[in-house]
Amino acid sequence: MEYILLVVGFVLLIKGADFFVEGSSSVAKRLHVPSMIIGLTIVAMGTSLPEASVSISASIANANELAISNAVGSNIFNLMVVCGFCALFCPLAVQTSVLKREFPFSIFVAILLILCGATGMMVGHLEGVILLVFFAAFILWMIQSARKARAEGSAIPEEDYEILPVWKCILYIAGGIIAIAVGGDFVVDAASAIAKQFGLSENLIGLTIVAFGTSLPELVTSIVAAKKNEVDMALGNVIGSNIFNILFVLGIAAAISPITFVQENIIDIVILVAVSLLVWVFGWTKQKIVRSEGIAMLVIYAAYVVYICQR
Repeated sequence: MEYILLVVGFVLLIKGADFFVEGSSSVAKRLHVPSMIIGLTIVAMGTSLPEASVSISASIANANELAISNAVGSNIFNLMVVCGFCALFCPLAVQTSVLKREFPFSIFVAILLILCGATGMMVGHLEGVILLVFFAAFILWMIQSARKARAEGSAIPEEDYEILPVWKCILYIAGGIIAIAVGGDFVVDAASAIAKQFGLSENLIGLTIVAFGTSLPELVTSIVAAKKNEVDMALGNVIGSNIFNILFVLGIAAAISPITFVQENIIDIVILVAVSLLVWVFGWTKQKIVRSEGIAMLVIYAAYVVYICQR
């Protein structure tokens, strides 16, 4: 039953996020919000909703190890596996703006998380608020940068979001929120039960099974894009999602209920910083991540999984 609940939970999280994004985007369009802003805020945050639901549910249920390990595990998975798989199909182009701004900022927020948790071995209410303040500043920074680029005539991807009827918008948003909330509870309860059944730590389950499940949308979308040779924004989207996972997901979770910080969390975040620096170097060398580098990223992730399973 635990395994069934885990699968059902993942399905509810993924489809719930899809419905929420579609409904919210349609409402924003009705209010004449530019597609560019919708993509930078609602859609980008939508990819982090599964992680947010799991971490918040875990924080409320006092499954603290699952809250942080889910966010950190998803970030490592996104960076090494999602981008690594994309590079297997075709070279992964890296935008200079991402290398100069978002990528260093993603490394900074990982270090910030270590500082927030390592001092008192807990990410408390105050630290949660600090993370959310940085998140709000990041959103404003992205919107301002996008508007500046648009005013200067730079290429900004404009997507057409379908305008749904009002009743369908309400249904999609409400249904999406309910599905995300229920799915998050299912995943947390099932993952905790599986961990106890096999004598595994919640930290290990969060870093592997739960991290993989909540990162499925990014993985599937990126592989499809790679097969179509449309991966120009892939790394930028992953970095944006990673920033959201720390600032938004853990910020809200900690603001609701303090999250205990354990020694393993510090090690995993240090590993996240290290692999981020490695991919950053890959990006700077040729302005793209090639197949050999993608293979190296996948091998490193496999070694990381072996390490966390043995510790």
